[in-house]
Amino acid sequence: SVPVIAVPGPCAAIAALSVSGLATDAFVFVGFLPAKSAARRRALEALVRETRTAIVYESGHRIADSLADARAVLGSQRRVCLARELTKLHEQSHTAPLAELCAWLAADANRERGEFVLVFEGAADTRAGDDAEGLRVLDILLRELPPSSAARSAAEITGLPRKRLYAAALERAGGDGEAPDDSAPDDPPPSA
Repeated sequence: SVPVIAVPGPCAAIAALSVSGLATDAFVFVGFLPAKSAARRRALEALVRETRTAIVYESGHRIADSLADARAVLGSQRRVCLARELTKLHEQSHTAPLAELCAWLAADANRERGEFVLVFEGAADTRAGDDAEGLRVLDILLRELPPSSAARSAAEITGLPRKRLYAAALERAGGDGEAPDDSAPDDPPPSA
């Protein structure tokens, strides 16, 4: 393996991100995690569905507990870069799934010394999967219901926007396929 180190700069978060090997196109800086485990786990829960790379600062006396909480909340396969003592003599960074990272940290007590930056891989973007599931539900409902009713039911089942599902329902039913405006009916107009 080739060692990668950060060039000294004004911001440890960006230095850690640059050596992490994780996505840099969109990221969020979280700051320090809370000191108490329950509050820390609540803060980590906000990262469960966060698709951007998340950057966190942590102290040496809490690093093992923070990683254990992260593993419990985010799962053992979420990749994290642990960067310590950036731009200093004993600089280290290690990127691995949380299960492996916890073991790596525990293998050497010296790894728990210093100032830390944790760079969390973003969650997989599930919107495309959600849309596919919403359209599958919509197709099933369209077999028995008119487009507006099918779209309303599909939105209730999947949590996707009703207007988007209504536009897809019109397209599938042979309508004009244009997205409805705010005045789109929730139900078919009553017959005269």
